[in-house]
Amino acid sequence: MVKMLKRISKFFSVFVGLTIINVWLFRAERFTSYRGGNATNLMDEFEVYGLDDYFLIIGVIKVSLAIILLLSLYFNKLSFFASSGIAIMMLVAVYMHISVGDELIKSIPASILLISSLIIAYSAKRTK
Repeated sequence: MVKMLKRISKFFSVFVGLTIINVWLFRAERFTSYRGGNATNLMDEFEVYGLDDYFLIIGVIKVSLAIILLLSLYFNKLSFFASSGIAIMMLVAVYMHISVGDELIKSIPASILLISSLIIAYSAKRTK
């Protein structure tokens, strides 16, 4: 059981880490149907939420946590810290979608990353 939990955690670590890096570094300027409000890119989405002043710092935090999460594949002690940080960021992302009245479908990617991060954090505490 512990081995399977570790495998699942590693899978989710790669999935979450690469997804966040992809969204912030490679797809920030692209439109997706999951953007908040009528935003056409990531910066517009932050304007919809009234967080445009925090765009850069949030981006740095998310990408840094994603990199740390990927490093946790080799340095297990980083796993709980990185996954907990990402879980908090994704919880806020889901809240922001709800606060601006987005359809539920728009919060699904953040919800999936939130659940994945919580599984990683649980695994990090359970498999010590």
